[in-house]
Amino acid sequence: MTVLATHDLRVHFGGVRALDGVTLALGLGGSVHAIIGPNGAGKTSFVNAVTGVYRATSGTIDLDGRNVSGLSAHELARIGVTRTFQNLQIFWTMTALENVVCGFHLVNEAGFWRGLLRTPRLVRRSRAIEQEALQILSSVGLGKRASDMAGSLSYGELKRLEIARAIASKPRLLFLDEPVAGCTATEKKLLGRLIRELAEATHAAIVIIEHDMKLVMSISDRVTVLVGGCVLADGLPELVRNDASVIEAYLGAAKVRQERSYASAG
Repeated sequence: MTVLATHDLRVHFGGVRALDGVTLALGLGGSVHAIIGPNGAGKTSFVNAVTGVYRATSGTIDLDGRNVSGLSAHELARIGVTRTFQNLQIFWTMTALENVVCGFHLVNEAGFWRGLLRTPRLVRRSRAIEQEALQILSSVGLGKRASDMAGSLSYGELKRLEIARAIASKPRLLFLDEPVAGCTATEKKLLGRLIRELAEATHAAIVIIEHDMKLVMSISDRVTVLVGGCVLADGLPELVRNDASVIEAYLGAAKVRQERSYASAG
């Protein structure tokens, strides 16, 4: 059963139609769903809209059949829809463990007075959270870096740390915006395997927005292609890969980039 569905979702910025009527179902538990498309296709706008960063111009967003259109990012995160961003959102002066512990704030019901008084129950809960955070760090290959400052981690490790913090909030639907951007080939392979393993281990539905087609085709159960703010194709990776309209869209985008390159060189 899908977790989240959009119907005729539109996001307009003046005369710019970032999304222009996207109807899409997302979120089979334990699956990886990729959203791809040329630059400017509307991928990040779609994620921003369904995670509460943008308010949709029109259309609906349903979570388990409940209309959640207009809910804030924080409200959506509390009911299991969360994300990472293209740019790292790390607490640089905190340890790796402390960064992951921060991810538990959505599921930690300490309350003001218990937090102030440090009740025995709160102390036990804090210790349990720390142990679970250590387990999550180990699951992403960072167990031995738990006490290290985040600022000392490599770029690939920081990408894994951000995913670990997102997993700590126990999402049902997790969006990863360009999770391997800027990574080496080795890091990409490691992150791809990690994303696949986490989907299966946590039973969360993971949606990736990614340009690396090799990664997308190797780990995804389903692929959606956006072009011009609209859904161009949606289905199994192999079918999407061989879709003539998808090939044309990507070749067309590549041709435009090449022409611009030639023009700037001239």
